[in-house]
Parts: sequence; structure tokens; C-alpha cells
Amino acid sequence: MIVLHCRPPEGVPAAEVEWLKNEEPLDSSSSDDIGPQSRGGHNLIVSEARLFDSGNYTCVASNIVARRRSATATVVVYVNGGWSSWTDWSPCNVRCGRGVQKRSRTCTNPAPLGGGAFCEGMSVQKSTCNTLCPVDGGWAEWSEWSACGSDCERQRGRECTAPEPKHGGRLCDGVALATDNCTGGLCTQNRKLLHDAEPQGVESSGDVALYSGLAAGVVTVVLLIVAVTLYRRSQSQYGVDVIDSSALTGGFQSFSFKTCRQANPLLINSSMQPDLTVSRTYTSPMCFQDSVDKELMAERSLLDPLPDVKVKGVAERAEYHVTSHPQTFPRGPAPDYRGVVVGMTLGRGGQNLLAPQVSSPPGRRLNRATAVFGHAGGRLVVPNTGISLLVPHGGIAEDTTWETYMNIHQEDSSDVSEEGPEIFLSPAVTYGPPGLRLSCPVAMTVAHCAEVAADNWTVRLKRQLQDNKWEEVVSVDADSTSCYCLLEPHRCHVLLGHPGRYALVGEPLNQDAAKRLRLAAFGSPDAGNPLGFSLRVYCVDDTPHAFQEVAVGERSRGGQLLEEPKTMLFRGNTFSLQVSIQDVPQLLWSIKPFTTCQEFSFAQVWAGEQRPLRCAFSLERYNHSSSQLSCKIAVRQVKGEERILQVYTSVVESEKGAVPFFTQSDCTITSQTGSRAFKIPPSIRQRISATFDTANAKGKDWRLLAQKLHIDRNLSYFACQESPSSVILSLWEAQHQDSGDLDSLASALEEISKVQTPRTSTLSCSRKDSEFAQLG
Repeated sequence: MIVLHCRPPEGVPAAEVEWLKNEEPLDSSSSDDIGPQSRGGHNLIVSEARLFDSGNYTCVASNIVARRRSATATVVVYVNGGWSSWTDWSPCNVRCGRGVQKRSRTCTNPAPLGGGAFCEGMSVQKSTCNTLCPVDGGWAEWSEWSACGSDCERQRGRECTAPEPKHGGRLCDGVALATDNCTGGLCTQNRKLLHDAEPQGVESSGDVALYSGLAAGVVTVVLLIVAVTLYRRSQSQYGVDVIDSSALTGGFQSFSFKTCRQANPLLINSSMQPDLTVSRTYTSPMCFQDSVDKELMAERSLLDPLPDVKVKGVAERAEYHVTSHPQTFPRGPAPDYRGVVVGMTLGRGGQNLLAPQVSSPPGRRLNRATAVFGHAGGRLVVPNTGISLLVPHGGIAEDTTWETYMNIHQEDSSDVSEEGPEIFLSPAVTYGPPGLRLSCPVAMTVAHCAEVAADNWTVRLKRQLQDNKWEEVVSVDADSTSCYCLLEPHRCHVLLGHPGRYALVGEPLNQDAAKRLRLAAFGSPDAGNPLGFSLRVYCVDDTPHAFQEVAVGERSRGGQLLEEPKTMLFRGNTFSLQVSIQDVPQLLWSIKPFTTCQEFSFAQVWAGEQRPLRCAFSLERYNHSSSQLSCKIAVRQVKGEERILQVYTSVVESEKGAVPFFTQSDCTITSQTGSRAFKIPPSIRQRISATFDTANAKGKDWRLLAQKLHIDRNLSYFACQESPSSVILSLWEAQHQDSGDLDSLASALEEISKVQTPRTSTLSCSRKDSEFAQLG
């Protein structure tokens, strides 16, 4: 209920009172101007406030002598969001044994209206579940052969009852009924052997059927081509609501960022076929190819499906350089990545000294990449680390460029939390400069080592403060309007609005929580013993950056990779990790006593108290004629998984040859600017954003675009963005940076063009620091 009081001054004759809403007189007899109302004296009473009752109300008292106005009262009517009912529990995520099931709810009962607050609480609940294990069927014994029939055949059968398939188990493979000739081929029919008898007309009828089938197939293909052509022509007449996905594939030449790797030149014996059954190749971005290019075509026919959007020019391809632009930032004193002010100046020759002074531990390589980005945006990649940063087109103001950088640090898990089981699942990544000002969030991709398929982790994004402590930014499963996290099996895409140092941390929910380890064996001759050979086994987090640190150290030692790296799951069950060497030829090689098996404690592996985790085996051959070494290295967790590294190598330097150490030694381009850095041309991206940022009659807005691109959670984050569609496309760009395949986006737009049912759900942005006024 809303009550607005009005006390007119006394006078003769008595004043008449009327109410104005937004400077228009209110008609008390009409319900179109205001909700159910009544007049208590001169007061205005609205018994049931509705959304359109919001406005500026003024009381006006007048007689033949004078006219007086009251102060304007502003009425804001809003609706706070409310949770819908919980959905049914999802099926258990495992086919057999203990797993996890989920249920969810949405903030649509009612949806926030008029700036109302978003729902508080979790939108997803998890619960443990137990699933009966499936039982595959098995065949029982064959029955006895039947008597020989008039057709000279006998039969026998069997049943799928040993055991019967249960709980979704597979049916038995094979036939249940078998037949056999029971006369040895001597059965006759019309004085001829049965197998010699052949029906008349079989050959001719078979030819007729063959040619008829071919003719029918040709006709079907022709009709299908005609139907598809007519369908596409009809779609072009539907107007702005139909999204033409051909603009994605016909408007420019397709391209992809390909890695330089064709085979692994780290291996000493490149002719040996590596065992790929338990190893995995990273598909995260490692480098850019200098020869990769993309030319945009300015054919307006590609943009015809959306004629109401005006595109200014074609995509920009300008390269930005720090020494040639007068508005390149940063400049002057600026805070470092944790908020501590440090003095910085611009050195001679355009050298930029404004990067934060970050100290690196002794012997630890600090990975860093820098680039200068302008209004056209671009992509920054730290090679061989699986870490990249996407600055969207238009994120930086025009006539301005920023020297952007990324630093990577491998943190100790003892620093993430003073108490509690949290550990680092990714390297810590710093991006800056600190004063970087963007109109839309950047997309940062970080590789992690958590096994997230079984939902045994609570994964959080944290940021380091100026006192070196880490504060939580967002939980990956929670809804937030300040940050967005999209967790994939091997990497995480994060949308960020503020520079700083970030890292993914994880809290195990049970002892089944596991993180991936990458196992690698290196070898080199012993410098102090001409007959000696050193084997070194590394067990590091399964991220490209962790393995690159190992590669840098081994290159300085002259080490060679002896076997394709393999991955294994290390579970949080408090059991240690054992590394042992086996099958060493006893007649050719000797090994130091009591060193054939080495062990790492659980804390060393799980929390990363020692990096990199390495054990060494010192071998010695009995004479110079023994030039080959073959053995096995077993890596196993007590009561856990085991992996075998097979070593077969030559220990004679002259037989090895020169092998380049890095798999991507020719990758020198770490950044791309302008349209070359994006899969979607800027003109088409602008068309898509302009179309979906504004809802139409059929509900084809950014929410439908997010749904078709499988971005179905934390939509309140996008609702708070100036252009939700543009931010969604930036997230899509980060997801698909490894290949230039636009099929998924084209398919999503094609599905949207077929939507006919209007959407009724609403979503609005709600921030914690927002203030609302309410009367009544």
C-alpha cells in the first residue's frame, strides 16, 4: 500500500485538490493511470501497487485567488526476486557405485522487476547417490541338437540366463538359435544335390532389383538437394528475426591457430611408436603461427539478414606500437598488482619501466608475455603454458593503447590458506597493468590439474591481496555478478574486470577427489663417470606450465626425454607415491643399492611442498660396449593408480644426434592484435550483438544465445554487462581459441532462427551496493 499525504492551505473559498503523476493529472475514475486507489480526505492511497505505478507525484491546491504545489514525491515500485521450486534430482553421475546428483532452481518466482534484488542463496544443490551396478548377460549352455527335419537341417538353442542382464547391463552377444546340415550335403531334391538346386529367375530378378534401387537413390538425392535449396531461399525472406549463419562461414576465409607439433622431437628414438593409451596431448593455445592470416570480405550480401544495424567500416587490422602512439599507457606512478604504490618512470628509448617489480625465487623461471593493444583488442598468449588473455574488440577506448602483460608464478599451497585443505590447482597468473581501464571484461584462460568430472571438488577463484593473503573472488558453482568462471576438464575460462594476480584453488570434498599428475623420464650421461648414466623421473601437476619448468631445467642439464609423458590420477586418500626402476639388465648395468625404490609423502605430492617433484637413479655400465639401456619405471600411489614408463635409449652421445628440446621451438609470436586475433570478424560480431542485446517479439535475445551456446548458469552476470551478447561471444572465443571452427556458433544461430515461441522469463542485474527506495 502507498499513502501520499496532502495538506492544502486554508483559504476562502476552500481550495480544490488534484494529484499529478509525471505532470499529468490523475483520473481517479480510470485504472489506466494508477492502480486501485482511494481518496482519504486529500490523501492519495494506492492499495495494490503495480510496476507502472512508479513515477513522480505532486499535490496541487488551487482556488480563484492562488495555486499552490507540494514537493514532488518519487515512488519506486520494484519486485524482489524469488526462488522457483526445486527441479527433480538429476540421474546419478556414475553408472555403478557412489556418485553425485544435482537439482537446481531459478530466480523466476517472481523474477526481479524494476531493479528488485536478485535471489539469495544457492541455485544448485548436490547430494550423494548410490547406483546399482549393471550386470551383463551371459549365454547358458547349448541345448541338444533337434532331429533332422525334411529340409535336411537340425537346430539347437541357448538362452541369455547365465546371468540374466540386470540394471541396464548389456544383452548377450551372438545368436540364440543355430542351424546345421544334418546329412553331410547328401540330401537330394528332384534328383539333384540340395546345394546344387537353384531357383529359376534368381539372377534376372536380382539385376532388376539392383538397378531399381540405384535409380531410386539418385532420385532421392536430387529431391533432397532441391528441397534444401528452396528452404534456404525461403529463410532469407523472414526478416531480422532470422539469423543467417552463413555470414560466419562465407564472410571470411576460415583459419585456425595450429600448434607447431607434428611429432614429439623430445624423444631420443623418434622411430619408436609411443604408447598413447594413457597419455594426453594438450590442446590449449601454445603459440601463434606467423603465417596465419585472415582476410575479411566486405560483401554486404552477408549482412542482409540484419538490415537495421549499421556497420561502420570493415574490421581493423592496425598494429599498435608503444613508441609511436602518444596515448600509450601506463605512465606515471601506478600501484602494483596487489595495490602497493611503487614509483615508475618511462626510460630512454621508449623502454617501459612501469611493470610491477615482481621478484622470482632463485632458479625459478618467470614466464612473461607483453603486447600493446588498442581499440581493436587482441589476444596475448604465454607459449607452452596453456594460459592466454583475450582483450575484446572495443574494450579499450579509441585513440588509446595499453601495454598489457601476463606473469605466471607457481605458488606453494601452504600460502593459499592458513588452515583448511585447499590447494592450488593452477599457476598464479598476474595480468596488468594495474590501471588498465576497460569497458568490458577480458577473458583469461588458465589450465588446471583437477579431475573435475566426478564432482569431488569445490573449486574457487582467488585473488592475492597486498598483504600476500588470498581472498575468494567467486566459487565456480556459485552465481556472481562480479566474475564469471566456466570450468572445463583441463582448463578454466574466467571473465574479469580488474587486473591482479589470480589462481584456481580447490577444496576436496572426499577422499575420491583427485588431481592429475604428469610423469616424465629424462636421462643424461654422468659428467663425473664416463660409464655412468643418470635417470630422472618427474611427477608434476598436469599443466603445460609445470612441465615447461621441468623442460627448462632439463635443457640446462643436457637431458633428453626418454618416453612420452603420461598422466595419472593422484587421489586425496593420504597415501604416498612410490617410484621404482625395474627390469634393468643385471649383466650389463649396475645400480646403487637401496635406490631402486623411492617414495614421496602425500603432502609433497598433494600440496606441492616440493617443486618440481623429482627422483634420480644412478646407473653404471660394466664396459663401454654396452651402449643400450632398457628398463621400466613404475610410478604408483599406494592403494591407487599405477603407470609404467618404458625406457629404451642409447647412452652414446654420437648415436643420439641433435634433437631440439622444445616441441614448439619455432613459436615466437605470443600476441595478435586486431581482427587477426578473433574467429568472428568485428563487423559480424557487431551485428550479432546489436540483434540479441535487444529482445524482440519472439524472445530472441542474449539469453537464448547463451542457451544455444551451452552457457546455462550465472546469467545474472551477463545481465549486468552493457552488451551481454558481446561478453558471451568473448567467452565463446576463449573456448574455441584452439581451432577456427565456427560450426558450433553457426549451428546455434540456425537453431535460434527456427524459434517460434516467445520467451516469458525475465532477468535483471542486481548488485550488493545498489540502493532502492520504497514507499508503503
